[in-house]
Amino acid sequence: MLRWLFAAVVAGILTVFAFLLVTGEYLNDGPVLFRVTAEHGVHKGDVFVVCGWAAGLLSEAGLLVATRRR
Repeated sequence: MLRWLFAAVVAGILTVFAFLLVTGEYLNDGPVLFRVTAEHGVHKGDVFVVCGWAAGLLSEAGLLVATRRR
């Protein structure tokens, strides 16, 4: 049970950091791939952040499944 609590905390922190990176402005935003509104859009750098977020959550799920089999 404690393992799932730790996993939820890690997933929450990873999600918040990804959200902050996607909604903020940083040096490597890259070009806008498509516009969401007149002032906001999805940048090339956002795709990298989302892929990192997905890889982190999939890795965490893999660790939970691997430790459950023992």
